[in-house]
Amino acid sequence: MSTLPTGQVVELEPLVRRVLAANPGPFTYTGTQTYIVGRGEVAVIDPGPDEPAHIEALIAAVRDETVVAILCTHTHRDHSPAAPALKAATGAPVIGCAPLVLEDLGPRADASFDDTYAPDRVLSDGEQVSAPGWTLEAVATPGHTSNHLCFALNESGALFTGDHVMGWSTTVVSPPDGDMAAYMASLDRLMQRSDRIYYPAHGDPIENPQRFVRGLAGHRKQREGQILRLLKEDVGAIPAMVERMYVGIDPRLHGAAGRSVLAHLIDLRDRGIARQQGENWSLAA
Repeated sequence: MSTLPTGQVVELEPLVRRVLAANPGPFTYTGTQTYIVGRGEVAVIDPGPDEPAHIEALIAAVRDETVVAILCTHTHRDHSPAAPALKAATGAPVIGCAPLVLEDLGPRADASFDDTYAPDRVLSDGEQVSAPGWTLEAVATPGHTSNHLCFALNESGALFTGDHVMGWSTTVVSPPDGDMAAYMASLDRLMQRSDRIYYPAHGDPIENPQRFVRGLAGHRKQREGQILRLLKEDVGAIPAMVERMYVGIDPRLHGAAGRSVLAHLIDLRDRGIARQQGENWSLAA
């Protein structure tokens, strides 16, 4: 894990600055990266967790500017809970993804959906938020969550990818809300775009992003192939699949890996390739 300064403003390009929250972990890498877009009149993307030090750092970073929008890519608790405090301090509206609160039985049930998220405006695919010098356009990318949006900075060719594409790890797709078919379709959509660089919420900026996304899609197809081979060998329990498929990964990530395996199996079931019998899966007859 690389060492990055938390709470400090780092300029990435003329229109983009980053402030890293001090919430590192097995699912967040070095922490959640909040982005400030523009100069003078700015937008804040993914305000991050409800951590006082991070909120204070954000308020300090924009003290001499006007925040015109607080944008959220999705509503996991490491992304949106700082929005109310930042709104109270700046008067800016909360804009972006739709609210979404579900019971989550996955590996991050203690840090799943943000039930405090109350947007002033929900963006649909293609809708824009702008101020002098910048325009952010919503790009619907369901899969990691059904309400996930990326934001394209039209003036520079940057895309803020939230958790849809990360700079350090593959994305967890956790049913019932996470959907592998939707995730793959969203990856395909990004491959058709001509973005110059990705700024993810976790991990380093991604240069040559189309090649990177092709690699992610290829990785998912390899995982599907592994699952099909295991089903042919009558390995039908998800924990046994994870043990065979994810050799050497941090054991703390086994639960997340199991959720993504389940998402693949549901996709295979919906395509008529696999079937479920209780806790076990097999190839469809």
